[in-house]
Amino acid sequence: MHTPTDEQAHAVDAFRAGHHLVLQAGAGTGKTSTLTLLAASALSRGRYLAFNKDIARDAAARFPRTVVCKTAHATAYAALGHRYTSRLNSPRQPAWKTGQALGITRPLRIGDHEISPRTLSHTVLRTVTRYCHSADRTLARHHVPHLRGLNSSGEHAQLAHEVLPFALKAWADLHNPETGVVRFEHDHYLKMWALTEPTIDADFLLLDEAQDTNPVLEEVFTAQRRHAQLVMVGDSAQAIYGWRGARDVMTGFDATPLTLTRSFRFGPAIAEEANRWLTLADAPIRLTGTDTIPTDAGSLKRPDAVLCRTNIGAMAEVMRLLTAGHRVALTRGGRQLAALALAARDLKDGRRTSHPELVLFASWGELQDYAAHDPAGRDLQPFVDLVDTHGPDAILTAVDQLTDETHADVTVSTAHTAKGREWPTIRIADDFPPPRDTNQHDSQGRPIPEPVSDTDARLAYVAVTRARHHLDLGGLSWINTHPTALSSPLPPGHA
Repeated sequence: MHTPTDEQAHAVDAFRAGHHLVLQAGAGTGKTSTLTLLAASALSRGRYLAFNKDIARDAAARFPRTVVCKTAHATAYAALGHRYTSRLNSPRQPAWKTGQALGITRPLRIGDHEISPRTLSHTVLRTVTRYCHSADRTLARHHVPHLRGLNSSGEHAQLAHEVLPFALKAWADLHNPETGVVRFEHDHYLKMWALTEPTIDADFLLLDEAQDTNPVLEEVFTAQRRHAQLVMVGDSAQAIYGWRGARDVMTGFDATPLTLTRSFRFGPAIAEEANRWLTLADAPIRLTGTDTIPTDAGSLKRPDAVLCRTNIGAMAEVMRLLTAGHRVALTRGGRQLAALALAARDLKDGRRTSHPELVLFASWGELQDYAAHDPAGRDLQPFVDLVDTHGPDAILTAVDQLTDETHADVTVSTAHTAKGREWPTIRIADDFPPPRDTNQHDSQGRPIPEPVSDTDARLAYVAVTRARHHLDLGGLSWINTHPTALSSPLPPGHA
């Protein structure tokens, strides 16, 4: 390991002094190495809670034996989840069958929409999932997800009124450790464990990737303050999973704030690009690159990876690269792309689909009109164009032609999936749209665009910091002329 930086040494001193810590660690700044230093400086027993199993396994090889490295799910499984092992191994079944077993047998009419038993079944199961991600003690109407197309609050209230009794029935079913009609998932026992208000047996706890923590885990972690020293580590600017229940718990955590700002992943050129997006996201840190790492920015003909904003954008990029004769890999495979293609095929054949994004459309023509004319459907237009150009079967064939990363010329990924990854060279795909124009104009008569949203800035920051040596800004190049970006001041000390 390299000689600790001043920031890392400061973190060790603060930890040894017994303070609770919140450590903002920018992309590539050595957060795991820093946590290892903290653990090595302690004489007491610790727990490291990781975001996923691979991270926990890697950490276990680096931390001293006095620290137990597990995911939150593994911790919950050991305490309570093991009672449900037989149900965890039960076979998968379609949601409509689960709904049927719960008593969902008739369609629901809301306004001009007929919601099928299949869609209701999906919505019931998603309601239970949203409850499991929350810190709420009871399942309630606000856990019922919104359906695209039910736009008024009254329509959603009617949906929630119908869905909630079935969701409560599903949650009750899940409490039987031996048998039941609802497939038992890992998030179910995590929620059950959290409801017991558990005490984690450790003198200090390290929570990694804290910016992506679900409220259910946040509540368990912060409750340990009564007996343990707590350390949250993460990067608030990489909080990109709000759409699935996660929220950045770091900014409101009562602890000594510290930072790690020197990136060992890339040099100054990429750090400078990262800082533009950190400024727009109003992030608490700015990065410094490592001078000895050669990095460059500019056009790339053969990048190692192409990062996209959406699954639909990834689908378009895969099709383009395969057509050009490349061997293409897709992170996490093509299951999501295949699901979208199958949904398109159903709609084009006059059948409704159970895909959660498209359940309320009766036909492909209805989806085309929605994407073209409804502002809420703007994000679906690239998908519609892709299907109209190639057809669903061609997309399914393309998915079958994907290869694994070790044999690929290029890897395609969404920025969300790329989080935690890095490649030598990266191009940003074209599906990162600039902010829309407002009705105002500047002194030269040019339309003034809306500001860059925090959400878009954070996702862009994640994307550009995956590169080690060369970054092709590609679909984010509009930032070079965006007035907000040009006028955004850097904080003191980062001019």
